[in-house]
Amino acid sequence: MAELRDAVYVDGVRLPIGRAGDKGYYAATRADDMVVRTIRALLDRNPQLDPTAIDDNVWAATTQQGDQGLTLGRTTAILAGLPKSVPGYAIDRMCAGSVTSITNAANAIRVGAQNVVIAGGVEHMGHHPIAEGADPNPRFLAEKLVDTSALVMGVTAENLHDELPEISRQRADSYAVQSQERVAKAHAEGVFDSHVVRMGVWSEAGWLVVTEDEHPRPGTTLEALAGLPTPFRPGGRVTAGNAAGRNDGAGCVLLADRQAAAELGLPAHMRLIDYVFVGVEPETMGYGPIPATQRLLAKTGLSIGDLDVIEMNEAFAVQCVAFLDHFGLPTNSPKVNPYGGAIAMGHPLAMSGARLTQQLAHYLQTHDEARYGLVTLCVGLGMGASVLWERI
Repeated sequence: MAELRDAVYVDGVRLPIGRAGDKGYYAATRADDMVVRTIRALLDRNPQLDPTAIDDNVWAATTQQGDQGLTLGRTTAILAGLPKSVPGYAIDRMCAGSVTSITNAANAIRVGAQNVVIAGGVEHMGHHPIAEGADPNPRFLAEKLVDTSALVMGVTAENLHDELPEISRQRADSYAVQSQERVAKAHAEGVFDSHVVRMGVWSEAGWLVVTEDEHPRPGTTLEALAGLPTPFRPGGRVTAGNAAGRNDGAGCVLLADRQAAAELGLPAHMRLIDYVFVGVEPETMGYGPIPATQRLLAKTGLSIGDLDVIEMNEAFAVQCVAFLDHFGLPTNSPKVNPYGGAIAMGHPLAMSGARLTQQLAHYLQTHDEARYGLVTLCVGLGMGASVLWERI
């Protein structure tokens, strides 16, 4: 069996994350135009890359219709002005969409089929609410393949609370406050400047340029969160304050074969070591990162202590605290989401994996002592994803 080549992370960019809805940043902006902006920004940041060297353009979206449909990878390659020789395709793995586009692209590089690939994800939840246009097969419920709660992510989080009663609402709210505080600190320190690019958008006031995430609520307090309603269950524990929001966003990364990157004059910041996708009970989908990470560590012979940084998607605070508890990490572990997460920044489904990967790359680039980093997410309908990277 031929030895796998190294697939390396060259660069990554994303747009400021907007709030979904009529008043959000991107209310009057098409999803495919958001994608185009990130592709062009990625090329502008890497002028040494001849666009004809790009072998593929891989994009994820959860709702593949309307302005984020029509084989998004190919249409956006054309719209972005890439040579017609650059192909593209679209995929869907819900919250792990862009993680899957990244691992797919990395695999093509590792087996020698391709050398340079753009991979990313977009979600315009203002234009395409969750499950819009979906027609779930009635057998799911009629044959009790899943409980009705499996189709409502907020209820799956309440189910996880039920299974883990030691994770109280107060613990979840405390984690949410921490997320807000860490995002505010990272913003003040310019962390996001390394990969967030500005975007021109149309609004009621005319054209404006958005430069920073719209969703964070700095100054959030435990007292304020304690007063929020629990929309998924009377007397429940999941609120708008300890869960990710509904958001719009787009982001992508540039991956390359390590030798090809050197020949093209492209930097190589980290290499993909391995990854795991798992299935879990759909009714408690937030559990997914735990078995995904367990299997990945077992495959690679590493322990949780060997990881220098973990970027975990914060769909719900309970899911994050469950992960920390399981691996014996304190709730305020400095190596888990050091820059905060989706509770503060927002979670544009298929885009979030690209954001996590970009933040991981930033951490590894700015911490010389760090070697291993993990990206992990829970995924709707009962899945988990974990990807292991190594600093170069």
